[in-house]
Amino acid sequence: MKRHRDAFTIGIDVGGTSLRASVVDASGQVIDSTQSPTPHSAKALEHGLDRAVQELAARHPVSAVGLAVAGFVDSDRTSVRFAPHLPWINTPVAKQMSDRIGLPVVLEHDANSAAWAEYRFGAAADGRNVVMVAIGTGIGAALLIDGRIYRGSFGVAPELGHIQVVPDGRACPCGKRGCWERYCSGTALVDTAVELLAADDRGSSNILARDVFLDPGSLTGRRIASAAQEGDVIARRTMEDFARWLGVGLALVSDVYDPDLIVIAGGVATSSNQFLDQAREHYGRLVTGAGHRPVAKIRSTQLGEAAGMIGAADLARSEFVATGR
Repeated sequence: MKRHRDAFTIGIDVGGTSLRASVVDASGQVIDSTQSPTPHSAKALEHGLDRAVQELAARHPVSAVGLAVAGFVDSDRTSVRFAPHLPWINTPVAKQMSDRIGLPVVLEHDANSAAWAEYRFGAAADGRNVVMVAIGTGIGAALLIDGRIYRGSFGVAPELGHIQVVPDGRACPCGKRGCWERYCSGTALVDTAVELLAADDRGSSNILARDVFLDPGSLTGRRIASAAQEGDVIARRTMEDFARWLGVGLALVSDVYDPDLIVIAGGVATSSNQFLDQAREHYGRLVTGAGHRPVAKIRSTQLGEAAGMIGAADLARSEFVATGR
C-alpha cells in the first residue's frame, strides 16, 4: 500500500550524548532511523541535525521535523532558552533549522515529547490527566491535563526532579540539596549503593563489593539492578531504597496534580520489575487520603527510548501537516 507523504515526519531526540532521528508514520510506527554523537558546538550541532534530516529525507518523503530537546524550550516552542548539555542559549533553533533544511521545524522538551508519544500510542493512551516521570541520570517529567501538554507560563514546567524531599540532603547540581532526583535516579542508585557498601561491616555484598574493589568507577545503575537480580544483598537493599523514594515522590506529585495515570520512563524503567510493585505500595500508603480516594495507575513505558522521537514527530505532524501550515 502506498503511503501518503504527509504521513511521514521526522522526530529527533537531541540529547547531550547522541542525536537519534527517526522517520515516523501517522500511526506512531518508526519507519527508519539514524544515530550519531552529539557535537559540542552550535554550528556543528546544527550541521549534524541537517545531515540526519537529509539522510532520512533522501530515503523517505517527509513533511516536517520535530526536535525533542533536553533543555528549557520557550512557551511558543521556537527557541531553546538553556540546555545544560547542549550549546544553545536563547537560540531561535526552530527558525534556524527550518531555514537550513527547508522543512517546518517545531521544538519540544524531551520529556513532553515522550509523554505525548505514550499518550497517543503507548502506555498513557487511556489516561486523561497523566504524569510522566522519566528516570535516568536525573528525573525528567511531563504533565498532560485533559490530553494537553502543560508547559507552565514560561515553558519550563514541571521540574519534578527538583522537589525537595530531604531538607539539607544530598547536594544537587541544580544548587539545592535534597532534591527528589538525588534519591531516585540512576545516579542516586550508585550513591546509595556506595553508602551502603561503606557502612557494611558484615561483608553482605558478594558482587558489588568485588566490582568496586576491581574497578571503583565501574558501578552503574544498570549494574546494580543486574546484581540485585543475581541476589546481591546490598544491591537489593539499594533497589528497595530506590522504590521507597519513588513512592514518596509519586505521592507528593499526586497530592498536587491528582493524576489518573503515571507513566515511569527513562533508562531505569528497563528494571521496573525490580522496584515498581514496591513503589506502588509506598505510594498507595503515603498519598494524602490513602484508603479513602482513588489513586493513579502506575505503569512502565511501552515505547521505551523511541518515545521522544515518536512524540516529536507526531507533534510536528499535528503542528504543520494536519493544519496545513
